[in-house]
Amino acid sequence: MSDSAAAYRVLARKYRPSTFAELIGQEAMVRTLSNAIATGRIAHAFILTGVRGVGKTMRPLPRDR
Repeated sequence: MSDSAAAYRVLARKYRPSTFAELIGQEAMVRTLSNAIATGRIAHAFILTGVRGVGKTMRPLPRDR
């Protein structure tokens, strides 16, 4: 892999929220995930639904654990 290919990062990943505090307009989901983490009862899967562009892929990735 060349240096330019290794340095390239997709914009969706560059601007992806890294904490729950950075998620705007997703209070219910943040509360659900935060409570699951706090109580140690994390499900093996969560179903995220919505129209294209609402962040279904970006939401589960914050590293606020």
